[in-house]
Amino acid sequence: MPAEPVEAHLDPRYSDPDAIPPQWPEAERLLAAAELFWISTVRPDGRPHVTPLPAVWADGALHFCTGPQERKARNLAANPHVTLTTGTNLWDTGYDLVVEGEAARVTDDARLRDLAARWEDKYGDFWRFEVRDGRFHHGPGAAVVFAVAPRTVFGFGKGRPFSQTRWRFA
Repeated sequence: MPAEPVEAHLDPRYSDPDAIPPQWPEAERLLAAAELFWISTVRPDGRPHVTPLPAVWADGALHFCTGPQERKARNLAANPHVTLTTGTNLWDTGYDLVVEGEAARVTDDARLRDLAARWEDKYGDFWRFEVRDGRFHHGPGAAVVFAVAPRTVFGFGKGRPFSQTRWRFA
């Protein structure tokens, strides 16, 4: 999974002349701290599907979980391309991030145990998962876990200065 972008670019068309692109470690810090993301997937008939969910940034990827029969899991089975967004709903304050990549199932129990601990550390006891059979288990339900290593990340600085940065990964 990529640790550093191979290219970073501040787009002058959408950035104030005095804007400076953030370094990738700052964007990673924002991804790690964000509590809510919006995931966009594509239904088999081509219509978009968008829903909020929590996610954990670890090992150069965003990780999320979902029930195996939920719409987003069924969409990803047919088309793994995904976009996750986070930020603020304010016009002139904050920083928004858009992560584009492919969702890959995480099934290794050791890795899932590490991710389960990260979920609980970030979100608290409600998000305590038992790991078995390559899934998270919580009460009567089970969830599959996906990792999205970014291919492209867009950052949108809001307020003065406005900016748009694109990071590309190999």
